[in-house]
Amino acid sequence: MSTKLTLTVDKRVIEEAKKYAKKQGRSLSNLIEDYLKLLIEPQSPANDEFEYTPIVRSLKGSVKVGEEDFDYREVLEEELMKKYLTDQ
Repeated sequence: MSTKLTLTVDKRVIEEAKKYAKKQGRSLSNLIEDYLKLLIEPQSPANDEFEYTPIVRSLKGSVKVGEEDFDYREVLEEELMKKYLTDQ
C-alpha cells in the first residue's frame, strides 16, 4: 500500500534528482522509496564485508540471467577486451 509523503527539499536538488531519475528510466518516488528501503533494511552477515553505494544497491536484481552456468568473470573479461583492445 502506497502512502503520500510530503518533503521539503532544495529546488535545485529536486530538479537534478528528476533529471537523474529520468535518465535511469525510473520515477523520483521510486528512487526515494528504494533508498529509504536500503536505510531500514537489515544487513545480512554475508554483506557486512562490503559497503555498496546506494546506486549499486538500487540495481540489485535488475538483471536476470537465465543460464545456470553463467560465468560473469568470463563475460566481464570479454567485454573489457572489446573495450580496451580494439583499434582506435
